[in-house]
Amino acid sequence: MRDGRLRTTSLRLRTVVAILVLLAVLLTALVVAVEAVLGARLTAQVEDRLRDRASAAAALVGVLDASDLADRLSAQGLSVRIVEPDGAAVEAGPSPEQLRKGPADPTGLPGPAARSSAAPSTTGTSDSAGDTITSSSVHEDDGVLTLRSDLEDGTRITLTAGTRDVQETLTQLGWVMGGASAAFLGVAVVGVVLVVRRSLRPLDEMTAAARSITAGDRGRRLRPSRTDTEIGRVALALDEMLDAVEGAEAQAVAAEERVRAFLSDAAHELRTPIAGVRAAADTLVRNGPDDPETNELLAVHVVRQADRAARLVDDMLTMARLDRGIALDRHRTDLVDWLDTEAERLRIRLPGVELHVEVPEHPVDADVDPDRLAQVLGNLVDNAARATGGTGTVWLRLSVGPEGARLRVEDDGPGIPAADRERVFDRLVRLEDARDTRSGGAGLGLPIARGIAVAHGGSLAHGGDGELGGAVFDVRLPASATVPAGARPRAGVLLA
Repeated sequence: MRDGRLRTTSLRLRTVVAILVLLAVLLTALVVAVEAVLGARLTAQVEDRLRDRASAAAALVGVLDASDLADRLSAQGLSVRIVEPDGAAVEAGPSPEQLRKGPADPTGLPGPAARSSAAPSTTGTSDSAGDTITSSSVHEDDGVLTLRSDLEDGTRITLTAGTRDVQETLTQLGWVMGGASAAFLGVAVVGVVLVVRRSLRPLDEMTAAARSITAGDRGRRLRPSRTDTEIGRVALALDEMLDAVEGAEAQAVAAEERVRAFLSDAAHELRTPIAGVRAAADTLVRNGPDDPETNELLAVHVVRQADRAARLVDDMLTMARLDRGIALDRHRTDLVDWLDTEAERLRIRLPGVELHVEVPEHPVDADVDPDRLAQVLGNLVDNAARATGGTGTVWLRLSVGPEGARLRVEDDGPGIPAADRERVFDRLVRLEDARDTRSGGAGLGLPIARGIAVAHGGSLAHGGDGELGGAVFDVRLPASATVPAGARPRAGVLLA
């Protein structure tokens, strides 16, 4: 698929053709193998026959006259040539050319023996009764098989037999097996088509299910009975893909709804400071510069509302950066010193809050962005200050566990109901007790704090019921806390 396209040739056709081609190749190889083995076997039988006749003739040399011996051998359908030690030659039976073409008469018997006139023949019997074969050779040539045997007394016997019957037998066998193979392939075509159609039926079911899902039946699934087969794995993968697509669709719809709600809430939140600024500006225009006290109050109101709008815009921009993936300036930081420093800044900014800090007696090193982490801490403490009316008690506790560092922020305010402990991390969400616009909160502090914690690879969640009875938030950082050798002990608790 170099062009990136999926080949869509009929799977049934490809499977049927592949199987039939394989069967045809196998049947052809079978026919060739059978003919080769049978041909070799029949030729070997002819050769064994010639050797038996040559052995029998060798035993009769010296017992029978050469002409009589040739007649007896040729009577068995062989071409015979006997050359005696004195050079006299006797030939009997059909010639090799006749053996190639087959017998000349219907009986297939050879003609009378012909005696060569090259030398006189010796008649009568010999004192020796038979002889032995010293050497022999076999030669096959275009339908005839020739065996040449040399005897001890110098006699040479040449026997030739035709192999035309062998060729005809192999030809007939080839036609029979070819016809049977063709018939077998014809039956195989029907059988393979039926079997392949039945075997690929699950693909038709998958296609029907996919079209049904496309038509609107989003909850339909294949649910294969077995997942260890090819069809089962494909069906399972399709079900998993559909689950992921359905989940992504639901998430996209939910995200769209959240975006719409966020825009609506943001517009509502921005409307209040803008309306305040507009009302103050109208009052200034109507009253003119004659009332300095009123003008000063209105100017202060304008500054406050503008500051509130600016904070809201900054928070919205921070949320947008978190959505895109905020860049962190990470470096090795001792969380104990960092928390001491940030606590002093918070005491100066929130003088009415009684702030306590509890840290371990050894340094806690972590790879963090201290400025962004300070933003998380500031948002949590500001949230606690608003919950306690700016005069409550807040504890900051730093601890180290196997999974990293944990920073707990706890206040003695009214706390958060269990049903709302996760909802407070949604954007622009404020509980009913925090709806007062004078509190300065717009419902973005906790979502921003959680986003920064997640960007560090950690988490931010409500810590359950605390000792002070108020809200408890746990910031967890997946940092490998270390205790340098020879570190000086630190005070376990620092009070405001």
